[in-house]
Amino acid sequence: MIPARFEEFKSAIKTLMMSQFFTAQNIAQFIETEEQQGGQKVLNLEPLLAAVNYDKIYDSLVMVILESSFGGMLMMMGGVEALTPLKEPFVEKVKITLIEMVDSSDFKQALQQGLNAQKISSDLVGKIETVIDKRLSELTPQLVKEMVQTIMQEHLGWLVVWGGVFGGLLGGLFGLML
Repeated sequence: MIPARFEEFKSAIKTLMMSQFFTAQNIAQFIETEEQQGGQKVLNLEPLLAAVNYDKIYDSLVMVILESSFGGMLMMMGGVEALTPLKEPFVEKVKITLIEMVDSSDFKQALQQGLNAQKISSDLVGKIETVIDKRLSELTPQLVKEMVQTIMQEHLGWLVVWGGVFGGLLGGLFGLML
C-alpha cells in the first residue's frame, strides 16, 4: 500500500507536521515564553558586545576632537599622543556603559518590541517547511515501509496479540453456537 500511494503518504506527513507541530502560532508562543522566562535568553547579546571594536570607537572620538574647536588646543598640548593615556580608561568605561545599557529594562523592552515574535515565527515556519520537504524528498517507499513496520511492531504488537486472542474466542464461541 505504501509504495502505491507514496506521494500521498509524504504529503500527509508534511501536512501533519506543519498543521499540528510547526504552526506560526505555536512557534510565536514558544518564542514569547522563552523571552518571558528570561533565564534562558533567546537572544544573547554578550557575544555581540564582545565583538565590538572599542579601539575604533576611541579612534572616532579622537577624530571628532581633532576636527572640533579643541583640535588646535590638543595639538598645542602634544597632539593625539596626549590622549593615549586616556584610551584604556575610555575603552573600559564604554564597555561598562554598553553592558549597563543592554541590561536596562528600557533596552530590553525596545528589543522585545523590535523582535516581532509573529514575524520570526512565520519566517521559521517557511524554513521548517523547507527542511521537511528536503527530508521527505530523501525518503524512499521502502524506507517508509520499514519505518511504519517498526512503529507497528514496537507500539502495536499488543493489538496483534489481543486481536488473535479475541478472534480465537469469538471463533470458538460462534463454532459452539452452530
